[in-house]
Amino acid sequence: MDRLGVVDGETVTDVTDALNTSPKWPLPQGDWIVPQLASLAERRSDAGRPKHSIADVRLESPVANPGKIIGAPINYKAHIEEANADREINQGKTYTSLEEFGLFLKAGSSLIGPSDKIHPRFRDRRTDHEVELAVIIGKTANRVSRDKALEYVLGYTVALDVTVRGKEFPSFRKSADTYSVLGPWMVTADELLNPGVLDLSLSVNGETRQKSNTRMMIFDVARLIEYASSFYTLYPGDVIMTGTPEGVSPVSPGDTLVAEIERIGRLEMRVGEVLD
Repeated sequence: MDRLGVVDGETVTDVTDALNTSPKWPLPQGDWIVPQLASLAERRSDAGRPKHSIADVRLESPVANPGKIIGAPINYKAHIEEANADREINQGKTYTSLEEFGLFLKAGSSLIGPSDKIHPRFRDRRTDHEVELAVIIGKTANRVSRDKALEYVLGYTVALDVTVRGKEFPSFRKSADTYSVLGPWMVTADELLNPGVLDLSLSVNGETRQKSNTRMMIFDVARLIEYASSFYTLYPGDVIMTGTPEGVSPVSPGDTLVAEIERIGRLEMRVGEVLD
């Protein structure tokens, strides 16, 4: 049975009964639970609540039902250079700027959490890892200015934007089942006041492939929220994947990926078999 918990060190406290898990029909826009989390600390007491070791629980995505998973395709200068130098990535295109190419949407059905496996969709096509900082929206945002944008953030998590290479649009190639990973948990915005100075890295089978800092992003978190909300309304639970740094490379069945972001945590994923 799915439960909701608060992580403290190596312990998870079950807070499911402090939340309304039965929405009325029709369902509201966005994730039903996310708007309740901002006031959770005021409404809950840990006294008498079940506690579990993290090692004994199955961790799912920290957002169950995002209305939108938004991607920023070229938000690190070094990754733009890398993409333009690699024919398998650029497929004959020349990448210039995020403003020219815009954002893209990933299907909600592609979402998994830390206890699942990534399954490449095709045996004969290259599938790459991309580690990213993910932003979880906490309240409805429409045409938000950059100076107010962080007020709409509930929290942050580690993301993997898994990508199959090819000529198709990014929204199509990045929306296969298991190609959006979030975890290991969400760190609330009050615990991470400056998302623009975070080290992030990814290793494959112990070999470091990606290593950078979010200060290298072309559009910072606030600018991404401003940009996204200028095109469409952001709802509670919507996720913005903020782009990946250089070092993307193929993954294969049996690989172990470890993605880490400073002050958030360590996300370990296995790559499973191709599911025919």
